[in-house]
Amino acid sequence: MLSVDWKHVSSYVPRLLDTELTAVLAAHPAVLVVGPRACGKTTTTRRLCHSVLRLDVPAQAAVVRADPDAALRGLTEPILIDEWQLVPEVLGAVKRSVDDDPRPGRFVLTGSSQADLTASGWPATGRIVRLTMYPLVGRERHGDPTELSVIDRIIEDGVETFTDPAPGWDLNTYLDEALTSGWPEAIRAPAGRARDRWLTGYVDHLATREAPTLGVARDPLRMRRYLQAIAANTAGVPTHKLLYDSAGIDRTTAVAYDDLLDTLMITQRVPAWAGGRTLRAVRLPKRYLIDPGLLGPLLRIDQRRALRDGDLLGRAIDTLVAAQLRSECALSAIGADLYHLRDANGRHEIDLIVETRAGQLLAIEVKASAAPSAADARHLEWFRDQTGASFACGLLLHTGPRPFRLADRIIAVPIASLWS
Repeated sequence: MLSVDWKHVSSYVPRLLDTELTAVLAAHPAVLVVGPRACGKTTTTRRLCHSVLRLDVPAQAAVVRADPDAALRGLTEPILIDEWQLVPEVLGAVKRSVDDDPRPGRFVLTGSSQADLTASGWPATGRIVRLTMYPLVGRERHGDPTELSVIDRIIEDGVETFTDPAPGWDLNTYLDEALTSGWPEAIRAPAGRARDRWLTGYVDHLATREAPTLGVARDPLRMRRYLQAIAANTAGVPTHKLLYDSAGIDRTTAVAYDDLLDTLMITQRVPAWAGGRTLRAVRLPKRYLIDPGLLGPLLRIDQRRALRDGDLLGRAIDTLVAAQLRSECALSAIGADLYHLRDANGRHEIDLIVETRAGQLLAIEVKASAAPSAADARHLEWFRDQTGASFACGLLLHTGPRPFRLADRIIAVPIASLWS
């Protein structure tokens, strides 16, 4: 067991998850926080706990593995069980303890993988509330993470929720924001070579260490090539064949890599939106890296090179926006999911669509331009006319200085207004 490092906690950067995590602990006996490795789960959760079991420490893992029930007894609650997936037997002990004593606020578990979370027979079903954490986004770095989700605010207040962002945001600063990444350690590292070393090491760790911990043998070079193919197509809708041909692997291997990378929360496949849930305009998912900072180490690019490549620049900015909206969907109290849309003949395309549980739709187009025009909103207008009353708002996100109206229920908004 470890004591809490209060000196480290004193420099804590507030996260979007804080308010919901506190509320869940006040109402439920156990909560599980999942997220990519090194996104800040341990730092966030240990602030609320009095005891810590770190299962990535071999000595502590051995004690828990030998007798998980005994390892939990006598510890001061709440108890943080860090990296639960390394000793999965601990879930059974938590289940038994919660069954015997369902008081709220007893256990917090964290994990760097989604392995087994949906498997039949998983012992925590119905007993542990699950929350998802992502790398740092703009509202955590530059805004107020205690605010309601921007999605909830748009539904409540409409486009009036958007104001001018803080000065200084332009194409260069947005690209710097994207390539810096949202991993706390990378942000704290000095700019330039030190940060690049950390991010490169992170990618190497995924290929050489993370796969074996999940019981899968993978060729690190082939996996890295496949991840590079996804990076080159982030924010796109590539065919699966294009990806695995680019990496020089077969389809079966690519399917296994997809499952592994999604499990580790390094990639995300955003599904196609289906109106009425009966007709899918296109079945291919939109592919994203979970964080645009991975573009640097995977594609060996820096800000200057990205500024010279219009396609790469657009992908980096789109991936940055998707990271913000992904976190906002996870935070939304009204419930929201992320989709994309491309019609069957390719004439109309919406970069991202947020659909609430009540069926309200937010359509988002992303432009790496400081001066978007009404013509840039033509797909948003088409989608508004197709969806009628379900269409809550259309956002044309851009790199300029201020928001302005383009059409009925459609507004051009600086990307930084998402977190201002």
